[in-house]
Amino acid sequence: MSAPNTDVAAARRHPSSLRSRPDAFAHPSEELFARLLTLYGHEWLYEPLEFPLAWDEFGRATKGFRPDFFLPAQGLFIELTVLEQRLVTKKNRKIREFRALYPEFRLVVVYQSDFLELVAKHQLPFDHPRAA
Repeated sequence: MSAPNTDVAAARRHPSSLRSRPDAFAHPSEELFARLLTLYGHEWLYEPLEFPLAWDEFGRATKGFRPDFFLPAQGLFIELTVLEQRLVTKKNRKIREFRALYPEFRLVVVYQSDFLELVAKHQLPFDHPRAA
């Protein structure tokens, strides 16, 4: 049995490529957003990478951030949140941690108001559940 990797810098540079939900979206808004990306001709991947944000004393990830979408042609990650603004504090903290640890990756956050504006612009049906 090998010793655990305690090189946090090395672990930070190797995000997990295992997808947590390969066949389903976590929220209806993500499925609708994926349809919009497809409509505009963007190739996208759903939750392709998880980036460690914190580690235990053995170098194992204890907290992570998995952006919702990746657009390979643009080298861009997209995080979609349809939470009400007053509830996004925890998600915003993870986004700040991600940006501090991984400045080489581009990330755009699409908040509830932006998403609802897109839905209205395209006259898409969307019953706004209170989660995501």
